[in-house]
Amino acid sequence: MDLGLILTLAFLGFGVLLVAKGIRVVQQSECMVIERLGSFDRVLHNGLNIIVPFVEKPRSMYWVDNQDIWNVIKIDLRETVLDVPEQAVITKDNVSINIDALMYIQITDPRRAVYEISNLPTAVAQLAQTSLRNVIGEMDLDETLASRDHINTKLKTILDEATDKWGTKINRVELKNITPPHDIQMAMEKQMQAERERRAKVLEAEGDRQSRIERSEGQKQEQINLAEGDKEAQVRRAEGEAEALKEVAHAKKIAIDAIKSSLGTNELTAQYLIASSYLEKFGEFTQKSGDKVFIPYESSEALGSLGGIKELLNK
Repeated sequence: MDLGLILTLAFLGFGVLLVAKGIRVVQQSECMVIERLGSFDRVLHNGLNIIVPFVEKPRSMYWVDNQDIWNVIKIDLRETVLDVPEQAVITKDNVSINIDALMYIQITDPRRAVYEISNLPTAVAQLAQTSLRNVIGEMDLDETLASRDHINTKLKTILDEATDKWGTKINRVELKNITPPHDIQMAMEKQMQAERERRAKVLEAEGDRQSRIERSEGQKQEQINLAEGDKEAQVRRAEGEAEALKEVAHAKKIAIDAIKSSLGTNELTAQYLIASSYLEKFGEFTQKSGDKVFIPYESSEALGSLGGIKELLNK
């Protein structure tokens, strides 16, 4: 083969290699830190970028990709989930519990993320573990189990301040699991069961008390209604009897006036009425055969007067 052709092909291959090494395409939400002769030069952002081969090259760093830590040259600027390994921590009341967490982190300054820390994900995870031990060590077990939001907020504040110099922002911290010892879990379950039974008994007693109150109120209202009804009935009965007495009295008045107009004098009228009353009573005394009735002497005069009045009325 001709030497000139060989050199031409070699130069073409070298040119293609230079072009391949000099062209860098950066995806959206990614960036690349470029060093020139070992020193920081610039940060490449999304799009087509040109670098000088063999003089400029990307600087790699450790970062999280699909829950694993990789050495990458393209830095993902999106929010990333970092799993904090489970660890044993001791609460303020000396109870050992296992706890793990998730952190949602994001690189805000690629230059500091590359040059201020050698292994950013591991450093953040270790910092989270030590901070978690400190936070839990200030709380009792019951407070720890009931204050997840408080723990998450406190951890986020501590970690966000510590990682700011690394060009990283902690957006959220979430506790995944808080696992007390088995004997503590059994005691808590028994306590919860006792609390449920206590609440059930309280609710049952409250329901029974309310039922008794409602029943007594109903009976009270029933007695009031019966008393009101009886009172109303007595009033109506009394009013009826009074009206009947008025009617009877009015009828007797009419009858007496008629008798008086027929006899002409008050004396004869009185004698007639007395005699009529005697006769009515005698009729009641002699309801049965064989009854003996003793008539007072004064009654004979009344009966005689009645006979005389009868004759006068006949005339």
